[in-house]
Amino acid sequence: MSSSSRIAAAFARRAAAPGACALIPYVTAGYPTPASTVPIMHALVAAGADVLELGVPFSDPMADGPVIQRSSQHALEHGVGLRDVLAMVKEFRRTDGQTPVVLMGYANPVERMGQAVFAAAAQEAGVDGCLVVDYPPEEAGEFGALLEGHGVDPIFLLAPTTTDERIQAVARVARGYVYYVSLKGVTGAGHLDVQDVSRRLAHIRQFVSLPVGVGFGIRDGESARALGAEADAVVIGTRLIQEIDAASQGIPQERQPEICARAAGAWLRTIRGALDAPPPGGASQESRKSA
Repeated sequence: MSSSSRIAAAFARRAAAPGACALIPYVTAGYPTPASTVPIMHALVAAGADVLELGVPFSDPMADGPVIQRSSQHALEHGVGLRDVLAMVKEFRRTDGQTPVVLMGYANPVERMGQAVFAAAAQEAGVDGCLVVDYPPEEAGEFGALLEGHGVDPIFLLAPTTTDERIQAVARVARGYVYYVSLKGVTGAGHLDVQDVSRRLAHIRQFVSLPVGVGFGIRDGESARALGAEADAVVIGTRLIQEIDAASQGIPQERQPEICARAAGAWLRTIRGALDAPPPGGASQESRKSA
Protein backbone atom coordinates (compact mmCIF):
# COMPACT_ATOMS: atom_id res chain seq x y z
CA MET A 1 0.00 0.00 0.00
CA SER A 2 1.39 3.40 -0.94
CA SER A 3 1.98 5.78 1.93
CA SER A 4 -0.41 8.37 0.49
CA SER A 5 -3.34 5.96 0.87
CA ARG A 6 -2.65 4.73 4.42
CA ILE A 7 -4.14 7.72 6.26
CA ALA A 8 -7.36 7.70 4.22
CA ALA A 9 -7.63 3.93 4.65
CA ALA A 10 -7.16 4.22 8.42
CA PHE A 11 -9.97 6.75 8.73
CA ALA A 12 -12.21 4.63 6.49
CA ARG A 13 -11.59 1.56 8.66
CA ARG A 14 -12.36 3.47 11.83
CA ALA A 15 -15.52 5.02 10.38
CA ALA A 16 -16.85 1.49 9.84
CA ALA A 17 -16.02 0.45 13.43
CA PRO A 18 -18.23 0.81 16.53
CA GLY A 19 -16.51 3.88 17.99
CA ALA A 20 -16.13 5.70 14.67
CA CYS A 21 -13.52 8.03 16.20
CA ALA A 22 -9.90 7.53 15.28
CA LEU A 23 -7.24 7.51 18.00
CA ILE A 24 -3.93 9.25 17.28
CA PRO A 25 -1.30 8.97 20.02
CA TYR A 26 1.75 11.23 19.95
CA VAL A 27 5.14 10.12 21.27
CA THR A 28 8.52 11.80 21.07
CA ALA A 29 10.98 9.78 19.01
CA GLY A 30 13.95 8.72 21.12
CA TYR A 31 12.17 9.02 24.47
CA PRO A 32 12.92 7.62 26.99
CA THR A 33 15.64 5.90 24.93
CA PRO A 34 16.16 5.50 21.18
CA ALA A 35 15.65 1.74 21.49
CA SER A 36 12.25 2.29 23.12
CA THR A 37 10.55 4.10 20.25
CA VAL A 38 9.72 1.27 17.86
CA PRO A 39 8.47 -1.10 20.59
CA ILE A 40 6.27 1.71 21.92
CA MET A 41 4.90 2.34 18.42
CA HIS A 42 3.97 -1.32 18.01
CA ALA A 43 2.38 -1.41 21.46
CA LEU A 44 0.24 1.62 20.64
CA VAL A 45 -1.00 -0.02 17.46
CA ALA A 46 -1.86 -3.19 19.37
CA ALA A 47 -3.79 -1.02 21.87
CA GLY A 48 -6.00 0.47 19.17
CA ALA A 49 -4.12 3.43 17.65
CA ASP A 50 -5.29 4.28 14.14
CA VAL A 51 -2.50 6.73 13.25
CA LEU A 52 0.81 7.35 15.04
CA GLU A 53 2.25 10.84 15.46
CA LEU A 54 5.99 10.72 16.01
CA GLY A 55 7.58 13.87 17.37
CA VAL A 56 10.92 14.92 15.91
CA PRO A 57 13.09 16.20 18.79
CA PHE A 58 13.96 19.87 18.56
CA SER A 59 15.75 22.24 20.92
CA ASP A 60 13.06 24.97 20.88
CA PRO A 61 9.64 23.28 20.61
CA MET A 62 7.61 26.46 21.00
CA ALA A 63 4.14 24.88 20.66
CA ASP A 64 4.81 22.20 23.25
CA GLY A 65 4.33 22.29 26.99
CA PRO A 66 6.94 21.31 29.58
CA VAL A 67 6.26 17.55 29.46
CA ILE A 68 6.88 17.23 25.73
CA GLN A 69 9.71 19.79 25.89
CA ARG A 70 11.50 17.63 28.46
CA SER A 71 11.00 14.49 26.41
CA SER A 72 12.40 16.27 23.36
CA GLN A 73 15.43 17.52 25.27
CA HIS A 74 16.00 14.04 26.68
CA ALA A 75 15.93 12.56 23.17
CA LEU A 76 18.36 15.20 21.92
CA GLU A 77 20.72 14.27 24.77
CA HIS A 78 20.62 10.74 23.36
CA GLY A 79 21.72 12.19 20.01
CA VAL A 80 18.40 11.62 18.21
CA GLY A 81 18.00 13.73 15.08
CA LEU A 82 15.74 13.74 12.05
CA ARG A 83 17.65 11.00 10.23
CA ASP A 84 17.40 8.79 13.32
CA VAL A 85 13.65 9.36 13.42
CA LEU A 86 13.35 8.33 9.78
CA ALA A 87 15.39 5.20 10.58
CA MET A 88 12.91 4.39 13.38
CA VAL A 89 9.99 4.67 10.94
CA LYS A 90 11.82 2.39 8.52
CA GLU A 91 12.36 -0.17 11.27
CA PHE A 92 8.67 0.04 12.26
CA ARG A 93 7.69 -0.54 8.62
CA ARG A 94 9.51 -3.89 8.54
CA THR A 95 6.61 -5.46 10.44
CA ASP A 96 3.78 -2.94 10.03
CA GLY A 97 2.92 -1.88 6.51
CA GLN A 98 -0.56 -0.61 7.37
CA THR A 99 -0.54 1.87 10.26
CA PRO A 100 0.02 5.47 9.14
CA VAL A 101 2.94 7.35 10.68
CA VAL A 102 2.93 11.15 10.77
CA LEU A 103 6.04 13.12 11.69
CA MET A 104 5.38 16.21 13.79
CA GLY A 105 8.03 18.81 14.37
CA TYR A 106 9.58 22.12 13.38
CA ALA A 107 11.06 23.66 10.27
CA ASN A 108 14.69 23.87 11.38
CA PRO A 109 15.58 20.14 11.06
CA VAL A 110 13.77 19.95 7.71
CA GLU A 111 15.56 23.04 6.41
CA ARG A 112 18.93 21.70 7.54
CA MET A 113 18.32 18.50 5.63
CA GLY A 114 16.77 20.32 2.68
CA GLN A 115 13.11 20.08 1.78
CA ALA A 116 13.61 17.94 -1.31
CA VAL A 117 16.02 15.57 0.43
CA PHE A 118 13.64 15.29 3.38
CA ALA A 119 10.59 14.54 1.21
CA ALA A 120 12.44 11.76 -0.62
CA ALA A 121 13.84 10.33 2.62
CA ALA A 122 10.41 10.40 4.27
CA GLN A 123 8.90 8.48 1.39
CA GLU A 124 11.71 5.95 1.44
CA ALA A 125 11.28 5.41 5.19
CA GLY A 126 7.52 4.90 4.93
CA VAL A 127 6.26 8.19 6.40
CA ASP A 128 2.63 8.97 5.56
CA GLY A 129 2.22 12.56 6.71
CA CYS A 130 4.19 15.51 7.96
CA LEU A 131 3.10 18.34 10.25
CA VAL A 132 5.64 21.16 10.49
CA VAL A 133 4.34 23.49 13.19
CA ASP A 134 6.07 26.64 11.97
CA TYR A 135 5.35 26.35 8.23
CA PRO A 136 2.34 28.67 7.73
CA PRO A 137 -0.11 27.29 5.17
CA GLU A 138 0.00 30.49 3.12
CA GLU A 139 3.71 29.89 2.49
CA ALA A 140 3.76 26.08 2.39
CA GLY A 141 2.35 25.45 -1.06
CA GLU A 142 5.68 24.48 -2.58
CA PHE A 143 6.65 22.26 0.36
CA GLY A 144 3.21 20.66 0.36
CA ALA A 145 3.46 19.89 -3.33
CA LEU A 146 6.91 18.43 -2.76
CA LEU A 147 5.57 16.14 -0.05
CA GLU A 148 2.58 15.11 -2.14
CA GLY A 149 4.90 14.28 -5.02
CA HIS A 150 6.56 11.76 -2.70
CA GLY A 151 3.31 10.30 -1.37
CA VAL A 152 3.43 12.17 1.96
CA ASP A 153 0.40 14.11 3.20
CA PRO A 154 1.04 17.70 4.36
CA ILE A 155 -0.91 18.19 7.61
CA PHE A 156 -1.67 21.52 9.29
CA LEU A 157 -2.83 22.88 12.62
CA LEU A 158 -5.92 24.97 13.22
CA ALA A 159 -6.56 26.83 16.48
CA PRO A 160 -9.44 28.62 18.23
CA THR A 161 -8.01 31.89 16.95
CA THR A 162 -7.56 30.77 13.32
CA THR A 163 -9.26 33.14 10.90
CA ASP A 164 -11.56 32.00 8.10
CA GLU A 165 -8.92 33.11 5.60
CA ARG A 166 -6.34 30.82 7.16
CA ILE A 167 -8.80 27.93 7.43
CA GLN A 168 -9.37 28.30 3.70
CA ALA A 169 -5.61 28.39 3.11
CA VAL A 170 -5.26 25.16 5.07
CA ALA A 171 -8.13 23.59 3.14
CA ARG A 172 -6.26 24.27 -0.10
CA VAL A 173 -2.97 22.63 0.87
CA ALA A 174 -3.76 20.06 3.59
CA ARG A 175 -4.12 16.36 2.90
CA GLY A 176 -4.83 13.37 5.14
CA TYR A 177 -6.44 15.22 8.04
CA VAL A 178 -6.24 18.54 9.85
CA TYR A 179 -5.36 18.91 13.51
CA TYR A 180 -7.52 21.28 15.54
CA VAL A 181 -5.77 22.58 18.66
CA SER A 182 -8.65 22.74 21.12
CA LEU A 183 -6.93 25.16 23.51
CA LYS A 184 -5.02 28.40 23.28
CA GLY A 185 -1.42 28.00 24.44
CA VAL A 186 0.85 24.98 24.51
CA THR A 187 0.30 21.24 24.75
CA GLY A 188 -0.76 19.83 28.08
CA ALA A 189 -2.38 23.01 29.41
CA GLY A 190 -5.82 24.41 30.05
CA HIS A 191 -9.37 23.18 30.43
CA LEU A 192 -11.50 21.69 27.66
CA ASP A 193 -14.79 23.30 26.69
CA VAL A 194 -16.46 20.58 24.64
CA GLN A 195 -19.35 22.79 23.52
CA ASP A 196 -16.93 25.39 22.22
CA VAL A 197 -14.92 22.69 20.41
CA SER A 198 -18.14 21.36 18.87
CA ARG A 199 -19.05 24.84 17.58
CA ARG A 200 -15.58 25.36 16.15
CA LEU A 201 -15.55 21.95 14.44
CA ALA A 202 -18.89 22.73 12.78
CA HIS A 203 -17.42 26.00 11.53
CA ILE A 204 -14.20 24.37 10.30
CA ARG A 205 -16.19 21.74 8.40
CA GLN A 206 -17.79 24.50 6.35
CA PHE A 207 -14.37 24.92 4.70
CA VAL A 208 -12.50 21.63 5.23
CA SER A 209 -13.67 18.28 3.86
CA LEU A 210 -10.82 16.26 5.41
CA PRO A 211 -11.19 14.45 8.74
CA VAL A 212 -10.60 16.76 11.70
CA GLY A 213 -8.58 15.51 14.66
CA VAL A 214 -8.69 17.33 18.00
CA GLY A 215 -5.81 17.51 20.43
CA PHE A 216 -4.32 19.47 23.36
CA GLY A 217 -5.98 18.90 26.72
CA ILE A 218 -7.18 15.30 26.32
CA ARG A 219 -5.96 13.51 29.41
CA ASP A 220 -8.28 10.60 30.16
CA GLY A 221 -11.06 8.42 28.84
CA GLU A 222 -13.77 10.88 29.84
CA SER A 223 -12.29 13.83 27.93
CA ALA A 224 -11.42 11.60 24.96
CA ARG A 225 -14.96 10.24 24.88
CA ALA A 226 -16.52 13.70 25.07
CA LEU A 227 -14.46 15.00 22.16
CA GLY A 228 -14.67 11.73 20.27
CA ALA A 229 -18.42 12.31 19.92
CA GLU A 230 -17.63 15.51 17.99
CA ALA A 231 -14.30 14.91 16.22
CA ASP A 232 -13.12 12.47 13.58
CA ALA A 233 -10.06 11.73 15.72
CA VAL A 234 -8.59 12.54 19.11
CA VAL A 235 -4.88 13.21 19.49
CA ILE A 236 -3.21 12.44 22.82
CA GLY A 237 0.40 13.29 23.65
CA THR A 238 1.21 14.88 26.99
CA ARG A 239 -0.56 12.37 29.23
CA LEU A 240 0.83 9.43 27.23
CA ILE A 241 4.37 10.73 27.63
CA GLN A 242 3.74 11.14 31.36
CA GLU A 243 2.75 7.46 31.53
CA ILE A 244 5.91 6.47 29.65
CA ASP A 245 8.00 8.69 31.92
CA ALA A 246 6.52 7.14 35.06
CA ALA A 247 7.14 3.63 33.76
CA SER A 248 10.79 4.40 32.97
CA GLN A 249 11.69 5.65 36.44
CA GLY A 250 14.23 3.44 38.17
CA ILE A 251 14.24 0.93 35.31
CA PRO A 252 17.60 -0.09 33.77
CA GLN A 253 17.96 1.35 30.29
CA GLU A 254 18.09 -2.07 28.64
CA ARG A 255 14.64 -2.94 30.07
CA GLN A 256 12.97 0.36 29.23
CA PRO A 257 11.80 -0.63 25.72
CA GLU A 258 9.79 -3.54 27.10
CA ILE A 259 8.48 -1.83 30.25
CA CYS A 260 7.60 1.49 28.61
CA ALA A 261 5.92 -0.17 25.63
CA ARG A 262 3.79 -2.25 27.98
CA ALA A 263 2.78 0.83 30.03
CA ALA A 264 2.00 2.92 26.94
CA GLY A 265 -0.14 0.20 25.44
CA ALA A 266 -2.01 -0.48 28.67
CA TRP A 267 -2.90 3.18 29.15
CA LEU A 268 -3.90 3.77 25.53
CA ARG A 269 -6.15 0.72 25.67
CA THR A 270 -8.26 2.51 28.29
CA ILE A 271 -8.71 5.44 25.90
CA ARG A 272 -9.68 3.15 23.03
CA GLY A 273 -12.20 1.48 25.30
CA ALA A 274 -13.72 4.81 26.27
CA LEU A 275 -14.02 5.87 22.63
CA ASP A 276 -15.64 2.58 21.63
CA ALA A 277 -18.17 2.43 24.47
CA PRO A 278 -21.79 3.01 23.37
CA PRO A 279 -22.82 6.63 24.03
CA PRO A 280 -25.56 7.39 26.59
CA GLY A 281 -29.05 7.17 25.17
CA GLY A 282 -28.03 4.86 22.34
CA ALA A 283 -27.32 7.56 19.72
CA SER A 284 -24.30 6.75 17.62
CA GLN A 285 -21.27 9.01 17.77
CA GLU A 286 -21.43 9.42 14.02
CA SER A 287 -24.99 10.69 14.19
CA ARG A 288 -24.04 13.15 16.90
CA LYS A 289 -21.19 14.52 14.80
CA SER A 290 -23.48 15.10 11.84
CA ALA A 291 -26.34 16.53 13.88
